Amino acid sequence: MVCPQNAKRVSSSKEEILDLLKNGEKVIASIAPSFVSSFGVSEFSVMKIALCKLGFYDAEETSIGANVVVQEYEKLLKSGKYKNFITSACPAINRMIQLYYPEALKYLAPVDTPAIAHAKMIHDKYENAKVIFIGPCIAKKMEAKESEVIDGVLTFEELLEIFEENNIDLDSISKIPVQESEGIGNKAKYFPVSRGIIKSFKDLPKGYEYIAIDGVERCFDILNNIDNVYGIFLELNSCAHACINGPCSLKDEGDGLKSIAKIRNYARKDLERAECGNIPYNVDLSTKHEKIRLGGIPGTDKQIEEILAKTGKTKPEDELNCGLCGYTTCRAKAWAVLNGYADIDMCIPYMRTKAESMSYEIIRNSPNGIIVVDSDLKIVDINNKALALRGVLGENLKGSYVVDYFDPTDFVRALNEEKNINRKKMHIPQTNSYVELSITYLKEHKVMFALMKDITSGVNYNDELNKVKLETFKTTDDVIKKQMRVVQEIASLLGETTAETKVALLKLKKTLQGEEEQ
Repeated sequence: MVCPQNAKRVSSSKEEILDLLKNGEKVIASIAPSFVSSFGVSEFSVMKIALCKLGFYDAEETSIGANVVVQEYEKLLKSGKYKNFITSACPAINRMIQLYYPEALKYLAPVDTPAIAHAKMIHDKYENAKVIFIGPCIAKKMEAKESEVIDGVLTFEELLEIFEENNIDLDSISKIPVQESEGIGNKAKYFPVSRGIIKSFKDLPKGYEYIAIDGVERCFDILNNIDNVYGIFLELNSCAHACINGPCSLKDEGDGLKSIAKIRNYARKDLERAECGNIPYNVDLSTKHEKIRLGGIPGTDKQIEEILAKTGKTKPEDELNCGLCGYTTCRAKAWAVLNGYADIDMCIPYMRTKAESMSYEIIRNSPNGIIVVDSDLKIVDINNKALALRGVLGENLKGSYVVDYFDPTDFVRALNEEKNINRKKMHIPQTNSYVELSITYLKEHKVMFALMKDITSGVNYNDELNKVKLETFKTTDDVIKKQMRVVQEIASLLGETTAETKVALLKLKKTLQGEEEQ
């Protein structure tokens, strides 16, 4: 791993990575095995097909790199050189030790993380390849910037957005029959769960007590007392429940047990399909975790507070000190930003708040009416356009029953039948408005998302057009009737004249005949 000041330029945003794909680069995806719990797919082939649809040249599981990292751990453990042993798979823990626990560096395995290891293997396999890591970990963005082998990072949240923007449906892809490659059964697919690293060993080397610790606070406690223990193998993860609960994972609160089960089933199925074994590799996975000295300018309180304010931390209670960025406190992170050691965006609470705020503004000011209704038919959220369509702009309808303000028929249908409803035209009598109503039933959240497209002007135009048509029809009918009367009158006059002419001609004929006889 290179020092921050020597870090190479990497694609840090999804837009930059999409540009790489559009430019025809040979881009290879390295996907963290926790994709199983975040995206709800049971086969890697589904993700591979989806990524290739986006323009990736190929896709592989990061668990390939995890497998060879475990092989390196085995070698080090069998050497007997370590009083205690700390795994090096979590970049946030590695950074924390380098910054604040230099006494623990002698126990930290001098081995690349699985993401770095896998990237090296990809570069060894593909010439002139670009490697994009995809996973639930925000710390990987910093790791990529400091590496010489990872060219960009996409979080699972960013990948989901790309899938949605490109209409890529994983459920549809999962129905495509694909024969999964057998290869080698890879126990390292257990990596995303707590004790996953320990479970990834084919045989645990003797002489150590194997312990898994997850959560920043618990890791603090262990590292503070690391020199007071002996013969301990520590699998440390900064996130509670390990990587399945990464800050950018896609799952509901309280879904930890379900995610663990998905990962275990996925790994177990892989081992049933092929015999467990070691993946061969020809790259150097050794690294040196050096102490990061907190040099640079100390920064004044005003400078630190200005940086904190940029991430929404204006009061002491805003400083959560979650440690997910690799720094123990928000102020330490602000100091690192001031000295150029960290990016200001490397803050999960800030990025979530920023995203939520942006989403809120988009919904508030959407030209379409938006209503969210829960399973009790109460309004959870409603935007300004929907309020205006109902004629109650400025009122707070949250918590009110939808039946008190809108026709509830379609909402009841969507709820009872658990399906989406599309209605071409619905009339709102209070404002004499017409909307095209679409209701999406979100089963997992047990809410209904309703979109009201205002079509009043179109309906009014059609009404006016129909009115003009009816008036035209009536006028045309009147003209036709009048013309028929005129024709009939002319015909009548012509009939009388014809009769008189006939009589006159007959008389003339008789007269001429009489003259001839004489």
